[in-house]
Amino acid sequence: MESKRAIIAIALSFVVLVGWSYLADHMGWNGQPAPQTQQEQAAPQAASQAASQAAAPAPRAETPVFLPSAGREVTVTTPLYKAVLHSGGGVLKHFSLARYRTAITAGAPAVDLVDTAATVMSPLGLLINGQPSWSTGQWSFDGGDLSLAAGQSGVLTFTGEVDGVRVVRELTFNADTYLISEKVRLAPLADARTVRLGFTVGTGNLSPNGGQYDHTRVAWLHDGSFSEKTSASDLEKGVLETGTLSWGAVMSNYFLVAAAPADTTGVTMKGKLQEGVYRVAMERGDVSIPAGGETTAACSYWIGPKERGLLKEAPNQLSEAINLGWFSIIARPLVDLLVFFDKYVGNYGVAIILLTVLIKLVFWPLSHKSYKSMEQMKKLQPMLQKLREKHGDDREKMNEEMMRLYKTYKVNPAGGCLPMVVQIPVFFGLYQALLNAIELRHASFITHLPFTDMVWLADLSAKDPYYITPIIMGATMLLQQKLTPAPGDPTQAKIMMFMPVVFTFMFLSFPSGLVVYWLCNNVLSIAQQWWMLRKA
Repeated sequence: MESKRAIIAIALSFVVLVGWSYLADHMGWNGQPAPQTQQEQAAPQAASQAASQAAAPAPRAETPVFLPSAGREVTVTTPLYKAVLHSGGGVLKHFSLARYRTAITAGAPAVDLVDTAATVMSPLGLLINGQPSWSTGQWSFDGGDLSLAAGQSGVLTFTGEVDGVRVVRELTFNADTYLISEKVRLAPLADARTVRLGFTVGTGNLSPNGGQYDHTRVAWLHDGSFSEKTSASDLEKGVLETGTLSWGAVMSNYFLVAAAPADTTGVTMKGKLQEGVYRVAMERGDVSIPAGGETTAACSYWIGPKERGLLKEAPNQLSEAINLGWFSIIARPLVDLLVFFDKYVGNYGVAIILLTVLIKLVFWPLSHKSYKSMEQMKKLQPMLQKLREKHGDDREKMNEEMMRLYKTYKVNPAGGCLPMVVQIPVFFGLYQALLNAIELRHASFITHLPFTDMVWLADLSAKDPYYITPIIMGATMLLQQKLTPAPGDPTQAKIMMFMPVVFTFMFLSFPSGLVVYWLCNNVLSIAQQWWMLRKA
């Protein structure tokens, strides 16, 4: 009976290994048997192991007897999340965020960063020599579920034998952060070994409703420099990066699933989109394990929202995953101001308005100078028109006479533009701040249209469902055009009058938080122009 079980176990192992060699892609990630399959395989494997142990000489005293256990689910519950792992190698099955929902509707499920599709790809699995340890090795787990209160931490330990190596995975969970710390201990079962060790993460689409402003992408930090790939076609082909890599991740504007190895030198990052699942492996090559000895490796994982305060405390510069573009030096303090205002008013829509007013006050002198210059140009328009009529055929002469006119009346023709140019970096910085601030996700401004039960600006990270604010914004731009002196060139004048239409269509799909900012800025600009016209 025992010999039959051993033969069955060997046959099953042969089928698994041969099947894997045909199905695994160049990253070695394919194939995690369903939990039930793993449990079914565990019994014949255990019998085979018991038979071989009975026939083999007694193990050395320093090597404890390893007995694989049947696979089961292990749950970690904290105030921030609920994680479900499989004891067969410690891979993740689910990771639900307690404080974030998929929608603003009542009863919407929690955001699960490891959905059913991602589960099949075994995120948090350990790669040994490019092969999936969770399906090619045998594993045991003796612990239980963890329920952690604030301030507490706990450890899950998974022990396995993979490709002639004893592997011990110690995963540490902390109730106050989304960071998971792993320590891996490797010991050869016989002679000295050199292995490649890979830490993996994977998730589905993190931005299903993000549209063109929120892509799920693969990102990494190479020599302190942030890089990312958003194109689905590129990610389906695969991304490969080698060098000093602090972390590799799948991310959206608001969520981050990252692996950050403790040893960042000589790391190879592999990223791929396959069957709707984004996956990343951070692989260390040539990890030497001495005979009779042990080698350790470590990695940190971040699975959760991009909360700036928590990410600042995370290792490996994980806070750089909040990428605010070229104008981050401006965007970061703007986000801080936004959060500061919200502490006092309790409404991020009002906080955006207060921030807009503050920015307008800071740039008031520049705007005042710009409007003053435009008014001076307005007074010169009749004289400029006469010059065009007189020297229309002689472009050089006309420009010469115009410059003489500007000099006589001490008017700078670029005076109305230069102050606006200075404000452009602030606008783009604020754009990035509002687009990437997780504080605005599902943050409401005016929940319902006045005097109705129709949901309106209930999520500042989503577009206005009725396009009311973009249309009003377009109307304010048109009013600004009426108050601003028309360019002398008829073609330029037509282009300027067409701009409100273009901007209105652009802003139809913008997150409503951005539209509120632009609308408020327009209203303040109109008020300033009106005040200057009255004063004049």
